[in-house]
Amino acid sequence: MTDLVVRPLVAGEEHLFTSLDADSAGALVRPDYREMVRRGEYRPESTWIATRNDVVVARAAWWVPRGEDEPRVLDWFDFVDFADGVALLERTPIRTEFSLTTWPNWREDPAVGVEVETRLEAARAVGMELLVERYRYTWTSETGLPPKPGRLEFRPEPDDAKILDVFRKIHQGSLDAHARRTTAEHGLEAAAREDLDLLLRLPSPRDWWRLAYTREGDLVGLAIPARNATTPIVAYVGVVPEQRGHGYAYDLLVEATHELVGYGAEKIVAATDVTNGPMAAAFAKAGYPVKYHRIDLVWQPIGVTLSR
Repeated sequence: MTDLVVRPLVAGEEHLFTSLDADSAGALVRPDYREMVRRGEYRPESTWIATRNDVVVARAAWWVPRGEDEPRVLDWFDFVDFADGVALLERTPIRTEFSLTTWPNWREDPAVGVEVETRLEAARAVGMELLVERYRYTWTSETGLPPKPGRLEFRPEPDDAKILDVFRKIHQGSLDAHARRTTAEHGLEAAAREDLDLLLRLPSPRDWWRLAYTREGDLVGLAIPARNATTPIVAYVGVVPEQRGHGYAYDLLVEATHELVGYGAEKIVAATDVTNGPMAAAFAKAGYPVKYHRIDLVWQPIGVTLSR
């Protein structure tokens, strides 16, 4: 058998990436490849192919956010032969999270399930582990605005140090798998700073962020309506530990939704972990339908065990 060649693309070779016909079942949800290349979010050095006899047999593309230099996540991974897919992941030097986006009913459709499971198995074969499955929501204006409960007061907070302190509180006992993983590996402070730094990179105005308080003035949590490069999003909703159990996540979500509509949004994208029952219930109550299902895998550091 001809040796497998694994390498990154060279500028102008984008046609090689699109030459592979994979995912015949339409199992995966992908961005527009050419548009992502045009925006610089897929780059030659972070887009890899595997070839035999100059024919592409596997491919992988890592998303690089606008304004950043390093790949953030692997979100496009295909292969014809399982072994070639594994070899591609083994030989690339990029080690990021792998996020696979599919349809909510992917386990119920055998053809879709095979496409999803084979990619997950290839990732596991090189040492990746499941971190979490997530619901991806899309609210549209046709759904109608959920009414504000009116229980909380919302105030802007321009001081990043105060926002960071709120993140420290929210991450205590958090149900968010990514926050739990960072806390387990690097500590609570690192998890708080990671979220703050990621959110500060969003292109929407910082003054959209809101802290929520009870009528008595007690802090409840944080709501961050925002925009990414293309779409209005509910970027963050979090409740501090002492206020949990009152359904306040719904109040924060509704406030963020109203704010975004006030800024002209007719569609809003959001997400939460499948295992985060209170937040998933808040999205359902607010009229956010699940549009996609995302599966996140990570490279597991030696000696670290996550709480299940």
